[in-house]
Amino acid sequence: MRGPDSQPLLEARAIDVSVAGQSVCRRLELRIDPGQCWALLGRNGVGKTTLLHSLAGLRRADRGQIHLLGEEIRCLGARERARRRGLLPQDDEILFPVSVLESALAGRFPHLGRWGWEGPEDLALTRRALQDLDLADCEARNAQTLSGGERRRLAVATLVAQQPCLALLDEPTNHLDPAQQIQVLGLLRHQFTTQGRAALMVLHDINLALRFSDHLLMLLGAGRWRAGPTASLADADLLEELYGHPMDLVAGPQGPLAVPV
Repeated sequence: MRGPDSQPLLEARAIDVSVAGQSVCRRLELRIDPGQCWALLGRNGVGKTTLLHSLAGLRRADRGQIHLLGEEIRCLGARERARRRGLLPQDDEILFPVSVLESALAGRFPHLGRWGWEGPEDLALTRRALQDLDLADCEARNAQTLSGGERRRLAVATLVAQQPCLALLDEPTNHLDPAQQIQVLGLLRHQFTTQGRAALMVLHDINLALRFSDHLLMLLGAGRWRAGPTASLADADLLEELYGHPMDLVAGPQGPLAVPV
């Protein structure tokens, strides 16, 4: 998906990340290029969210450098970072009684002009995102009255409306039923592997990762990691090491399926 001289959207150079005295990754080398869809995998508590926040520029790595579209991320202002990368957090707390449309319009904030008013294009992009996430019929509804699944789809719609070059998503399938999981991941893959964009998603379901990602970043514990194309890392022994449980790979209608033994 990239030429020899193409610029990576995100590049982590020999970074160390730790949390509460525990190593998340040591000397991590990661390059995310336009057109790629990555899944970040690991056991509970291994530090997936911590690493995602470091890659987003919300917390500093212990060592090493992170570049976003060629510039060191800590040198970018908050608005410029938000134009280049979008972050979907794990939780969808809505603190104020705003409408669904007003909530989703927050995704356009990094792109607004000096006076901060949304224009017709901002409204059109946001309404299209709500429609893609099956929320168009409730744009006037108080967002605080939404169900957990509806709030998750609203958060995804907000990120889609933001239109960053790189999407970093923490468990985008939270609170979604199986049909919605397939719909949302298919939409995200389409949105963020076209027009020079890319995505990195924290996923707990290994089979969704195998189906929708073309690259994997595995956190194996104690700072160890593996990264590369999904096809090369979809290995039963490696998945057993990743999750601490025997795994088998079987053929499925959409590709290989990982089955706990």
